Amino acid sequence: MIPYPDFTAASVLVLGDIILDRYYWGTVHRISPEAPVPVVNIGSKTMNPGGAGNVAMNLKELRCPHALVGIAGDDTNGEVLSTLLQQAEIRHRLVTIPDHPTTTKTRIFAQGQQVVRMDEESTPIIDKSIRHQLFACFDALLSGATCVVLSDYGKGLITPEVAAYVITQCRTADVPLFVDPKGTSWERYHGAHCVTPNMAEFNLIEPFTENDEELLHEKARRVIRRFDLQYLLLTRGPEGMTLFHRQKPPVSIRAKAREVFDVSGAGDTVIASLAAAVSAGLSMQTAAGIANTAAGIVVAKRGTQPVGHLELKQMLTDSGMESVSKIVPRQQAIEKIAAWRTTGKKIVFTNGCFDILHIGHIKLLHAAAKEGDRLVVGLNSDRSVKQLKGEKRPIVPEEERAALLSSITGVDLVVLFDEETPLDLIRAFQPDVIVKGGDYTPQTVVGHDIVVNRGGSVVIVPLIDGISTTRVVESIKAE
Repeated sequence: MIPYPDFTAASVLVLGDIILDRYYWGTVHRISPEAPVPVVNIGSKTMNPGGAGNVAMNLKELRCPHALVGIAGDDTNGEVLSTLLQQAEIRHRLVTIPDHPTTTKTRIFAQGQQVVRMDEESTPIIDKSIRHQLFACFDALLSGATCVVLSDYGKGLITPEVAAYVITQCRTADVPLFVDPKGTSWERYHGAHCVTPNMAEFNLIEPFTENDEELLHEKARRVIRRFDLQYLLLTRGPEGMTLFHRQKPPVSIRAKAREVFDVSGAGDTVIASLAAAVSAGLSMQTAAGIANTAAGIVVAKRGTQPVGHLELKQMLTDSGMESVSKIVPRQQAIEKIAAWRTTGKKIVFTNGCFDILHIGHIKLLHAAAKEGDRLVVGLNSDRSVKQLKGEKRPIVPEEERAALLSSITGVDLVVLFDEETPLDLIRAFQPDVIVKGGDYTPQTVVGHDIVVNRGGSVVIVPLIDGISTTRVVESIKAE
């Protein structure tokens, strides 16, 4: 069992190519009369930061302090990207390049399958003026970082001059630098602490086709010497990972046996969790094991989605609970709900602290599940409960409350939130029904106007007399 690190003690600075990922979710019922192509009726749209932005999103979901530096175009997509980063509370600095489009990938899905992807991009000119601005942003944030990630998506930001400056600054400050590589020009990564290629990326540098483990090890050591690296972490798909050191023997890490749906964003998850774990004080070998576990979680998801800290914690502690897949970060919940909605599913939402689960909670959840096809539960985080109930609450920590809720029949998703109310979740999820327990009226329930205005409803489930968490706590104290 791998110990779960205290990511809050870490601080990771990310510099790299930031991408705006836009998704359209719809259905197909006919072929266009204009051409032999499907007609997609769009039901909903979602957007999130991709590329280096997804690395930062992974760090956020792991609750690891972080900062992000990158570039954007002077266009509408750049404004959208900046707004998304602000809404996600990603600390960031974007250098705007005039007359340059923000790198954007638009994916259209129908019946859960990708129909087409459209890219908007061009290679930016990173001239002296742009480099000066980037370096100023990087230097301002480096002093508070315990690790740095260079996220190279081959979109033009990580030039030899930019990479050399970042590596020199990191070495001077004695801060380990982790690189997610791209292409064949690894000379620009010379002197990095660790590079994290997959097999395809490694093959571009050291072609390897034979089924010869010793030859692979020799080629990896050759790459380490050639580019003056301390470590090389090679991700090998179903074979797991191998961690190479310039002096120590290689360490093989077996992959977790999980069904693979989509490898999109897996590299972002690997480097984010690896850097966060090292930044939190763990050894490279232990950190690589954590990254391997995180990768096993993310490839079981559809699309580019970060790994939540509760998901990772449950897997690392080897709970064996299948219900862990129901506990998801906010962005993943948005995308799941959008996919459900394209197939006509009615979305129900309820929320609460659910501290010391009792029969009243069970009654509420079962009643809520009957109001639609999918039940999403917003769960107050420990921090949120303390704000509402005082420093002595919650009695049951958030990961245990989430695990208990996810094991209840009828609950389809559990999403933690730090705010005092679930209003932001309701705005993001746009449920068809809100269910609330207690002596509320529909008009006093948070978010009722959002749901009613889109033709939905608010349902009140009466409390069971004499049953509440407060009374359970008082009863325990009286013993």
